[in-house]
Amino acid sequence: MVPAHGGRAAEPVYRPVLVGRRGELEALAHLDAAAVPLLAPVIDVHTVDACTVDLLGRLPAGLLPAVDVSALPEAPQGEPVRWGVPLVPVIGLAESSRRLVTHGAAARAYAQRAVVRLRTGQDRAGPDATGAVERVWRLTRLVPEECDLLVDAGDVCCPADVRLAEPRVRRLLEWARRHAWRSVTVAAGGMPPTLARLPTDEPARLDRFDWQLWRRLADLDVGYGDYGVGCAAPGADGPGDRLPTLRYTTDGAWWIYRWSRRGGRGDERFADMCRTLVSAPWWPASGASFSWGDHEILRRARRGAGAGSPANWIAWSTSHHLAHVLAALRQPEREQRGGPWRDGQDAAERRAGRSQRGGESRRAG
Repeated sequence: MVPAHGGRAAEPVYRPVLVGRRGELEALAHLDAAAVPLLAPVIDVHTVDACTVDLLGRLPAGLLPAVDVSALPEAPQGEPVRWGVPLVPVIGLAESSRRLVTHGAAARAYAQRAVVRLRTGQDRAGPDATGAVERVWRLTRLVPEECDLLVDAGDVCCPADVRLAEPRVRRLLEWARRHAWRSVTVAAGGMPPTLARLPTDEPARLDRFDWQLWRRLADLDVGYGDYGVGCAAPGADGPGDRLPTLRYTTDGAWWIYRWSRRGGRGDERFADMCRTLVSAPWWPASGASFSWGDHEILRRARRGAGAGSPANWIAWSTSHHLAHVLAALRQPEREQRGGPWRDGQDAAERRAGRSQRGGESRRAG
């Protein structure tokens, strides 16, 4: 576990920021029981309806999601405390007084804690942030020890983004050390806003710059968060990204599979894509048992089920991603934060990708 400020054990290991859609929530619903205590997902809710609330209510026992409703209008239906679902509120520094009061009620209703989300592109460290966070604690009737701090670096899709984000995050973390947070996590999103310019019918490699940013902050001992296999900018995927697509996470990279081959039924084309993936060198040694998502991909490779829908493709990709990140975070520190072993694995993966004409695309869009 990554220690929180003040020497407390931080829980969990991993805090993914996921959109509150069927695909992402279905991946969470199929988490392995051993993984549940190690995750505390942050769910960005952009619309609230009976389906969303139902999906949140069907998450595994013991998985307490943090829910961010800042994109919703201030109305009764946008108040998580009214949903009847166990959750943790996510609080921004610029929330209205009314919303802070309702967040405080939600925190007390379930876990007596909240997540304070500080965005590097919007929120400033120093006296401004101190005044804002003290207002949060006063109106929610919470104390720092009951709040997990999420430093959200947003979109980091290239090396220049990483170089710009690192000093900003470090300044915010230096400010954060003045307060006794329950835990501190840095999250960023490395998936580009569109995949439409990537090649089709062959795997394309994209570097996980969010993972690179966190490794550069290794000396600060902060927790890890990301945006799963999604982009940090909501609604970024456009009509050009409707091809059957799998986003497959490996050490330091994603392999993007977009299939447009003509001929045959859609199920056959999707099965061909899945067969290509399961024969790749980055397919896990444990195969279908690695995650629920890997199990579903292998079923399609063997023509044991249909192609599914875009929500299914995101669900299977997210399921594998969550399992992969947890496995990486459990590795010895030398391995997970970039020792010689990691460099060797990454080089081998690049060579394998070139042999499959996977491209070395680092950024799309």
